[in-house]
Amino acid sequence: MTPAGEGEWRGLDRRTLLVTAAVLCGVAAGAGVPVAAGLAGSRPLWQAVGWVLAGAALLVGGGTAADYVRWRRTRYRIGPDRVDLHTGLLLLKRRSLARDRIRSVDLTANPLQRVLGLVKVRIGTGESTGGGESTLALELVTRAEGERLRRALLARPAAPEADPAHDGTLAVLDPRWIRYAPVSFVAPALGGAAAGAVMQVSEWFGAQAEVIDWIGDRFASVSLPWMIVDLVVLATLAGAVGALGLWVEMWWNHRLEREPGGTLRVRRGLLTARSVSLEERRLRGVELVEPLGVRLLGAARVDAVATGLTEDDDEKHTDLKALLPAVPRAVADRVAAEVLRAPVPPTSVPLTAHPRAARTRRLRWALLAVLLPAAVLALLGALLTPVLLYVAAGWTVVLTPLAVLLARDAYRSLGHALGGAYLVTRSGAVRRSTVALQRSGIIGWTVKQSYFQRRAGILTLTATTAAGEGAYDVLDAGEPEGLAFAAEAVPGLLTPFLVPAQTPEARSTEG
Repeated sequence: MTPAGEGEWRGLDRRTLLVTAAVLCGVAAGAGVPVAAGLAGSRPLWQAVGWVLAGAALLVGGGTAADYVRWRRTRYRIGPDRVDLHTGLLLLKRRSLARDRIRSVDLTANPLQRVLGLVKVRIGTGESTGGGESTLALELVTRAEGERLRRALLARPAAPEADPAHDGTLAVLDPRWIRYAPVSFVAPALGGAAAGAVMQVSEWFGAQAEVIDWIGDRFASVSLPWMIVDLVVLATLAGAVGALGLWVEMWWNHRLEREPGGTLRVRRGLLTARSVSLEERRLRGVELVEPLGVRLLGAARVDAVATGLTEDDDEKHTDLKALLPAVPRAVADRVAAEVLRAPVPPTSVPLTAHPRAARTRRLRWALLAVLLPAAVLALLGALLTPVLLYVAAGWTVVLTPLAVLLARDAYRSLGHALGGAYLVTRSGAVRRSTVALQRSGIIGWTVKQSYFQRRAGILTLTATTAAGEGAYDVLDAGEPEGLAFAAEAVPGLLTPFLVPAQTPEARSTEG
């Protein structure tokens, strides 16, 4: 079906200039207040405000005028075979993408753009090339025009083997999933960022000493260790609140659906609306990610393993692969099966345990990570000050049990299996990952075996693919079992490099 207006040159929406002017006004206001306060110290207030207003007018007017030129000189066209974009004043830039190579049309809109009914359209081929040659960006068009472009450029005939029962909505946001936000790694990171921001802002205004004195007064009757503990708890609570807010902004109105023709679409966002499309033929599997806190609550996040999710080196979208936020593990398995059109979730198949040598290896590395720094501290303590001896002792007493627990958990997390058309591998403790990878998408195997692995009779197998991270490991598997597993996963790929096992009769005949 030929869309209306196909082949015509079109321009960006005129309201793009309003967005540019509003953003520059915000920048001018944010920079103008501290500048005016600084200038007021050496001249009258009215004069300082006048200088700031003049600078703001120059910034807003000049920036809007420059964007007006860009708006007037930008034209795009959706032809029957290609998508063309022309822009530039003195140096005209012409970009063109073949329509049959287009794999994604993503729409984003921040709050201001949403109020004006505008969206940014990002058209990509799914190829990882430098210089942005694999993408076109239209900033900005109307929401209706963005949807028209998305439908026209991603229209595909349904595959003959496609099952319509798997089309439609695959997952809708359940507000109860928000309970997993505070236990993610984002919470402590946000807490630390908040504490750092308070100190940085206080330094800008020359009040950092007062802030430190105020904190010291609040904890005047508390010992130093307990004060540190209290500050860490307060930062963690602040981070948890920030994590809740970030989760709401990122995942509100989330909907995962499969459109006719085999395109997965993720829509989400409270203030900034996002619409990410993933062509199904680019999909090579899924990954269930279980950070430690989320895993303790029985939940997991679902990511796509697909080709071409990062188009440009200068604009990496780390959230393009996210299909679901942290959800109950049963829901994650069900959605993974729906996404892969699998009758049984491959991520829930029983996994083969790894040899005890793998556990010994993890315990050894965990103890080394604790005891080596402790030995350095003890040596420095013997040479410099006895205080470091107490630090080394405390370090060892506190971290050794934790390291052993994490090492044993990392061993229990190891596993691999074949689940129908998928290879399944799992590893990790602090961040456990279960990957279900299409066996047909594996293009090679890398077998790695260090000296210590060779002595223990284990090895690491790496499945190479063109999707996702590019390589997925089966860590510390038993040597004969691991090689047999790789040979069975992709028949014929590793077989020529395997030495067939000899029977006792054959060995006696050779003797």
